[in-house]
Order: sequence, then C-alpha cells, then structure tokens
Amino acid sequence: MSEPGSAVCFWRRVRLPRRGRVVAACAVVTAFLLTFHRAVPNTPGRIGSLLETLLPWLGLAVPVLLVPALLRRSVTALVALLLPTAAWLGHFGPLLLPAGDEPHDIVAVQHNVSDVNADPAGTARALLRERPDIVALEEVTPEALPVYAESLAAHCPHRAVVGTVGLWSAHPLDDVRPVDIRPRGIGPDWNRGMRATVRTPEGDVAVYVAHLPSVRLGVPHGLGSARRDESAALLAKAIAAEEVDRVILLGDLNATVDDRGLDPLGSRLRVAGPGMAFSWPAAFPVARIDQIMARSATVVDVRSLPATGSDHLPLVARIRL
Repeated sequence: MSEPGSAVCFWRRVRLPRRGRVVAACAVVTAFLLTFHRAVPNTPGRIGSLLETLLPWLGLAVPVLLVPALLRRSVTALVALLLPTAAWLGHFGPLLLPAGDEPHDIVAVQHNVSDVNADPAGTARALLRERPDIVALEEVTPEALPVYAESLAAHCPHRAVVGTVGLWSAHPLDDVRPVDIRPRGIGPDWNRGMRATVRTPEGDVAVYVAHLPSVRLGVPHGLGSARRDESAALLAKAIAAEEVDRVILLGDLNATVDDRGLDPLGSRLRVAGPGMAFSWPAAFPVARIDQIMARSATVVDVRSLPATGSDHLPLVARIRL
C-alpha cells in the first residue's frame, strides 16, 4: 500500500511548468480576439468596432511575446504562440498572397482627396498614372472641382458630381442621382452619396460613390461611430434596391471591412481580393478605411498608391465584371 505522500509527490512531478504561463495566457487571449472578435461587445464605447478597426495589428503580439518566451526557454509559451500565429494567418494571410495576372475588365481608383488639398492638379495626375476606367473622389470642394474636371477630362471625359463626391469615367454615364445616406441630426446640405450607371463595353454597371460620416475616439464615449453605422445601413438599403445587377461601391467608408458597423454592406457586397492596402492616415497608414466593393463582379486585387496632397492614400483595384 502506497503512502499518502507519494501521490502528492507524483502530481508535483507531472504538473504543468510555471515558466512562461503568463506569456502563454497572453497568446491564447490574442488568438481568441483574432478569431472571436465579434464576441467582444460594442458597448460601452463601441469597443468591439475599435478592436476590429485595428485587428491586423494584433499580430504584433506574436513577436512581442516571442521575446520573453525565448528568454524563459518556455516550451509552453512557444507552443501557445502557434495559436495567434495560425489565427492571424488564417484571417489575413490570403491578403498577403501575390495578386497574380488574373484577367480583369476595368481599373477603378478611389480617393478621398481632402478638402484642404493644396495640389488638386498633381493629385489628379497621380491618379491617372494608373490608366483608370473610373475614378471616385470624395471631399471635392467647389474651388477644386474645375481643376479635377480639367485634369481628369483627357482620360475620363464623363463625370458626375453630387455634393462633395464625384465620379469620373472613361465610359458614358447615365441615370445619375444622389443617394440619401444622411443620418439623423445632420442638415440637408450634407450630400455625400451618389450613383450612376456606367456603360462599359461589358455591359451596364451601377457605380456608387459614398463618404460615410467620420468617427471620433474620445473619453468617455469611446468610438463615436453611431452616425457612420446609420449611414452605412442607409447605403446598404439603397444598394439592395438597385435594379442593375452589377454594382461597384467606391468610397471613404471610415471603417475597415472587419468592423461590424459595415455588416449591412458586407452582407451584400464582396470585399477586395489580395492586398492589405492600408489607406489612412497617409503619413503612417494603419487601416484601410477606404473601400472598393462589388456585387456580381470580382475585385481581383487592391493596393494603395503613393501619397498625394491628402491625408488618405488613393486605392486602385482591378475588377472583373
């Protein structure tokens, strides 16, 4: 018969090592947030949306945690770090794949040009280097509009402007009309949504250009995205009612595609293919809040372009109709 103390000694010998358990716990939490970010509540302060805005940057936890794991020579921590690594690669890995040479029908450029852009002509020239078929601009001021119109006309002679958003096209435009995405509490002079039918050689495409309300981060209310979310729902409703089968949405949506605030749009439109394409802020881009999305068409890839006179980077996408 064994002595009572022998069992205690046995479990002491086989218990999990203490070394690296804090690092392992942090790794597990990071993997959970990457995989189940929708489980994080959006109240108070819309913390869920804030997390989803910065979701790709959670991957930095892996190299940060790797240092103490190696210093402590913890096998437990090193194995645990495989979880956030796999979660990050599963979510964002496809965006890192090379775009390849897939066929496409049109090239689209999206850019919030900034209402304080000191060089609209230079901005327009930079966009035309991509030889786009359609160009969507936001924050087009009355003073800058003639400059954009003249600079873009040689390659995109067809244009339509509603409020502060505009569309330039190499193909004829038809059925141009404003889209009401104005949230409650904003005056009637706020016009930041439009649609137009683009008559491409492959057939008609309904192109929407939108600039959703900005968000603010502060104390004590957290991420102020209520108006943006309301505007996104109005835009999604308009797209749902669109009779033209093929739809392209270009705009400054002030949200990443992971942000649950864009769910009404994400449920109706396909997001872009390969390419991280961070677009804001231009000085050190941390998120893609400018988007190019499609219905009954495929955004083959998307990438950001060099900085212009704006606080956003332009985006260019190849689209297969």
